[in-house]
Parts: sequence; C-alpha cells; structure tokens
Amino acid sequence: MAVLMGGPSAEREVSLVSGHECAGALRVAGYDVVEVDAGPDLAARLDAIRPDVVFNALHGRWGEDGCVQGLLEWLRIPYTHSGVLASALAMDKIRAKAAFAVAGLPVVESCLATAEEVRERHVMAAPYVVKPHNEGSSVGIHIVAAANNGPPALTGVSGTMMLETYVPGRDLTVAVMGDEPLAVTDIITEGWYDYDAKYRPGGSRHVVPADIPADVAEACLDYALRAHRVLGCRGVSRSDFRWDDSRGVEGLIILETNTQPGMTPTSLAPEQAAARGISFPELCRWIVEDASCDR
Repeated sequence: MAVLMGGPSAEREVSLVSGHECAGALRVAGYDVVEVDAGPDLAARLDAIRPDVVFNALHGRWGEDGCVQGLLEWLRIPYTHSGVLASALAMDKIRAKAAFAVAGLPVVESCLATAEEVRERHVMAAPYVVKPHNEGSSVGIHIVAAANNGPPALTGVSGTMMLETYVPGRDLTVAVMGDEPLAVTDIITEGWYDYDAKYRPGGSRHVVPADIPADVAEACLDYALRAHRVLGCRGVSRSDFRWDDSRGVEGLIILETNTQPGMTPTSLAPEQAAARGISFPELCRWIVEDASCDR
C-alpha cells in the first residue's frame, strides 16, 4: 500500500502529519506501507511501486480536487475517499454551495470576485468573509467587519476569491463514515477558527458530542449526510457548519464539505470515530477497505 502525503499545496505540512499518522496506524492494522511524498514524478513512482491500493492523505489543491484522483483512475489503482467528480465539486466552494441549495440545505449568500475587485470596493455588504474558492484548512480567510473603513487589503493575494455573508455564532462539524453521520463537534476558540486555531497546540478545544439542543444536533447530522450524498462523496467526509445560537435551528448554515478531512488521531473526524468506539487503526482500515477506482 502507498500512502500519499505532502504534495505542493498550501496544506502540505498538514498533509505530511496526516499521512505519517495514517501510515503508522495502517502498519498497526497489519498493512505493508510505503510513504510517498507526492511530486511531479508521482505517476512514475506509483508505476514502480505498483501498490494494491493508495491511501490518499493529501489535502488541498491537486490532492483533494480531483487531479490525483484522475491520475489514479488512469493508472487503475484503487484509492481511498471520494472520486474525481465529488472531489472537484466539493473543492469548488461556489459550485458546492449551489449543489447544497438545490438539495434544500441552508446556505448564505455568496459570490465570486477577483482579488483586485475585492481590494477596490465592498463587493457585498459587510460583514462578510473572503476566502479562496478552491482551498481548504481556512487558508487565506479574511473577515470584513461592518465597522471596517474599507475593503480588505489582501496583501500578496491574487486570483479568484469567494465572498459570503458572515454568520455569527459557533463552529460545528459532522463527519460522515460511509452512509452514517458520526457525531456533532462544537469547536471552541478565542476567535475565528482559522488555520492557526486548527493546527496550533491549544488553538481550539473540541466538545464531542456537542452540548447543543437536540433539534440542532439532529439537523447537523441530517445536513451532513445529505451534503455527502448530493456531492457524491465516498469513504469519510466532514461538513462544517456555522450556528447562530440565538436563532435555534434557523440559525444553522452549512459552510462546506471536506472530502479528505484531517487524519491525525486528534483530528475532528477521528475524534468523532473514537467517540463511537472506533479506534484510529480501525478507522484507517475501514477507509482502505472502502477504496475503489470506479467512481
């Protein structure tokens, strides 16, 4: 088995940690594992290794957006997590939101604009959030408050951005394993759940199962499973929510679905699996057994 990790995306360091942890867990589960840092020679390396299956622990662009999935389909190597279409659709946040809306899931107003347009004027009424439309791990997120004198500077940023109406409240998340939502986690931070809060030790605290009203918890579980299905996901996915707790269920909106969520023993999806009595090696084994190359 080959575990793909690293790669050239902005989430490279996170992927290296996920991949190394998964490789260790898979060895505990009895697999013969080769760790592969994905680069331009990936096709040649996989052709030389000829693994029975690829565990895809890549995050972000190229590894999570359908590109590597397409390569693995071409090479006819079974691989974990979602296929080409679901991966591409989920990574394109604006199109994923459109799919969610058609399925009746609650989303907020959003639009696309170039970084230049965002710097020049308020493209939408503040408060709003600016983020790359095809990155993960809260990379490049800016919150524009109503009190701001002008639009964000976005220093050194180029390309297409997604803007969406800011929703106050709490960050909730639900992992789906196969066809079953696992639990609701309440993510507690001092501020916005950004890259630093996600990966810095002590940057956030996770409460699982979340101490929230039963109807809100049920809605989270239902929406996560419906998002998983409407995007066509396989294996494990994780959907993120924002909840304005002053409005009950009406204050719950879905932000996005991650087709390859973080995979360390303390990451959100493995935490939820552990809460259901599924150890990290058992989770990794299940993901491998779900692998396919016909998606």
